[in-house]
Amino acid sequence: MGRAPVDSETGQVDQPAGGSSRRASFGGKQQLSERVAAYVREGIMVGQFRAGEFVRTEKLAAELGVSQTPVREALMILHSEGSVRWEPRRGYRVVPVSRRDVLDLFDVQAYIAGELAARAAKQLDEAEVERLEGVQRELAEAERLGDTELVDQLNHEIHRSINKASDSLRMATLLNLTVSYVPLRFFGKIEGWAAASVHDHSAIFAALRERDPESARAAMSEHIKHIGQLLADHLGKQGILR
Repeated sequence: MGRAPVDSETGQVDQPAGGSSRRASFGGKQQLSERVAAYVREGIMVGQFRAGEFVRTEKLAAELGVSQTPVREALMILHSEGSVRWEPRRGYRVVPVSRRDVLDLFDVQAYIAGELAARAAKQLDEAEVERLEGVQRELAEAERLGDTELVDQLNHEIHRSINKASDSLRMATLLNLTVSYVPLRFFGKIEGWAAASVHDHSAIFAALRERDPESARAAMSEHIKHIGQLLADHLGKQGILR
């Protein structure tokens, strides 16, 4: 569940296909401690690291094929964020995640992504909108065939392109801060996720074609919040949320 490198221009995460190997996911431009932190952060969200459990430095370093130093640095990062809590002479304990935590995360992401879409609505030319609509048709076909991995790749291309078109690097970087908490590579397992990427995008593309910033903002925000609800429901069914 390691996190892939981030596209610094768009604030989106560039993910390799598959990604089941822990060690294989630790390439990229980020510092090693940041990648370890992303791995644990995502693992907490999906229940790999359960609330109340201790994250053992030696064990995690061995699992990831790294030294203990970046693992310690990663755990200090996560402690500062509130994802784990340091207990003297015992180590770092995982802090529980609530449904409200998940929904709050997506509320923030929805606000930023909505603003980026509104700005992109003024910038995207007709040719680029047509290209993205072609990508969306491919996405719809992939969803029909049950190819969630391809849905993920095409969905990423659409959101990446919209964010890039906004010409708002700083805001896209802020979006990345929220995305870093989201278990992106597990969305394919979430009931309704692929269908939402087909259905919800219709309103977004309608707003982009009309160059309507307000409608683009609303459609993107609603889409992101919908995904957050699906994730929260999924994690709740798995018994991960407190």
